Amino acid sequence: MSQLAPDSSIISAQACLSLDEAYEACRKETAQWAKTFYLGTMLLPSIKRRAIWAIYVWCRRTDELMDSAEAQTRPVSELANRLDQWEERTRAMFAGQVLDGLDAVMADTLERFPQSIQPYLDMIEGQRMDLNQHRYATFEQLELYCYRVAGTVGLMTQHVMGLDPAYTTAPWSSSPETSDAAIALGIANQLTNILRDVGEDRGRGRIYIPQEDLDRFGYSEADLMAGRLNSAWKDLMAFQLERAREWFARSEAGVRWLSQDARWPVWASLRLYRGILDSIERLDYDVFNNRAYVSRWMKLVDLPLSYLMAQAR
Repeated sequence: MSQLAPDSSIISAQACLSLDEAYEACRKETAQWAKTFYLGTMLLPSIKRRAIWAIYVWCRRTDELMDSAEAQTRPVSELANRLDQWEERTRAMFAGQVLDGLDAVMADTLERFPQSIQPYLDMIEGQRMDLNQHRYATFEQLELYCYRVAGTVGLMTQHVMGLDPAYTTAPWSSSPETSDAAIALGIANQLTNILRDVGEDRGRGRIYIPQEDLDRFGYSEADLMAGRLNSAWKDLMAFQLERAREWFARSEAGVRWLSQDARWPVWASLRLYRGILDSIERLDYDVFNNRAYVSRWMKLVDLPLSYLMAQAR
């Protein structure tokens, strides 16, 4: 198997795709694996949504190097080598060298929306953290991980979303800095993923809830691995949900700076993903036996509310 991609059959299958066919493959993959996120992208203009799909699929390919079922059977040394090779391939892609259709859509996206390679390298570094670090002593350690695997996505996509000309065209205006808000939204999303996927992650021997928080609320690692539902667990989870909501709140300040055609999709994605936290509460924090999600009905109800919010700067 090629060490440059999760599956060499993907390379051969994608190599002969036209650019439009490769973008369509990205659309299908995004729709399959990120339903809430995908709904938000459908509110974007075509050129922007295609770019977001391409970035999402690059991120997913990166994640699959570590988290696919096949990857879970491989030794750490082999996974480390895959990440090294993927970094080499990513650097080549930024230099205009492509191996398949999925590389080609990323190269096309980078040409249309120029950006730094650093967030992509940082995400790969986040995957390297998963090679050997399966516990986090403090939230500061977890925050770094969340930045690398998700906050980086905000940096990758902010140039695609663009800024409202009202903030950039007037002689007296200065271009607002959206990076902090973009990173905050990525971290908020990752914290939400962690809380939703506690049960799944424990099956892989990973605990992302900081050890200092387990100690603070008197809930042991053994309790978590056993899926024990008690008052300590509920208090612990309530605290984690509040922290995630605070990161969502930090991200909101940057949405008003975005271009008009991006504000609605971003508000919708933010509000719908934050809704997963509400779903966890409705499950009485039982994420060991249930998967929290936002229903299709709730998504449809929220879209007009997000639209109204997007009209205000």
